[in-house]
Amino acid sequence: MSTNLSGQGHDRPELQKAIEELVESGFVGVQLRVNDEQGEWVGSAGVSRLGQSAEPVTNGHFRIGSSTKSFVATSVLLLVAEGRIGLDVPADDYLPEFGLDRRITVRMLLQHTSGIFNHTGELYEDGTIVPGVPWQGKEWVDNRFKTYVPEELVRLSLSKPARFAPGTGWSYANTNYVLARLVIEKVTGRSFAEELQRLILGPLGMTGTVAPGASPEIPEPHNHGYYRYEDAEGERTVDVSRQNPSWVGAGGDMISTTKDLHTYFSALMGGRLLPAELLAEMRTPEATVGYGLGVFAQETEGGTEGGTLFHHNGAIMGSAALMYGTPDGSRTMTAGLTWVDDADLSIAPAFQTAQQRFVDEVLCGRLG
Repeated sequence: MSTNLSGQGHDRPELQKAIEELVESGFVGVQLRVNDEQGEWVGSAGVSRLGQSAEPVTNGHFRIGSSTKSFVATSVLLLVAEGRIGLDVPADDYLPEFGLDRRITVRMLLQHTSGIFNHTGELYEDGTIVPGVPWQGKEWVDNRFKTYVPEELVRLSLSKPARFAPGTGWSYANTNYVLARLVIEKVTGRSFAEELQRLILGPLGMTGTVAPGASPEIPEPHNHGYYRYEDAEGERTVDVSRQNPSWVGAGGDMISTTKDLHTYFSALMGGRLLPAELLAEMRTPEATVGYGLGVFAQETEGGTEGGTLFHHNGAIMGSAALMYGTPDGSRTMTAGLTWVDDADLSIAPAFQTAQQRFVDEVLCGRLG
């Protein structure tokens, strides 16, 4: 199913073919939105629910996982612009109740250079896994409506050894963003959802984006995501569209649509959200994996100005988001994916392949 919104008669069958092949690789449903010099193209492939024939919605709600981090970082930077947060101020100044290492700055939280242990668990270079809150298998399924308060996640992290001294390394940790969101709430005296509405959603007219907190609900319409696990009676598959995302918190709990993600990322990259100097700070990557402040910088071969794309994709049980844009915001690609998840993260290779294929074919123009 596709909808041509370009107004130029471009059906773009190569895009439809790409998402249909993605379904063949193991995804249940795919919705894709491409905005570029040809206009806007919206399409979907697969099914809305397992075992049914209904096509997936093309602008449905989905859980965006770690794409949430970009919204948190932008909110922090907008409060920096208002003079209420300092990027290089110790986070401890805003959150003294945790006794954070005074060397950890707000910037380090946004850039994952704080060294704080990730509350969802760590994989060390020698292969050692140190678990955090449960997020796999039957244990997660049985507790998928449990509420974790942010302070609980932070204290779990702080009970473990730091990975490195603040500012001396890079390690992706959801807890950094739990803390960043707490900073937002502390300095404003308002909930993150309220500040998100004031700073981003309201000004941009985004009506499909939700910061759910501990609510398990997902607005209609939406495609369905699933989780496969083993219990005493064998393998079971359950619909996990409804789940309480407070276990990951500000690291990945938000819900959005492909239209809203396009609206947000094109405005952000196009300089319509942040002052130029703060957008430049956001897009300045550290050297390890190219992470700025809530966005990844990715070098590409040809096709885009300066050879750089910015993105922040994300995944949570049974659902994922792709959110890519060129430096000027004129070309974006946003997608919502649903699948049957499992403790082995079996879909991960297909997800990685999908990300690269869409970059190559959609944003670098190597199809058609």
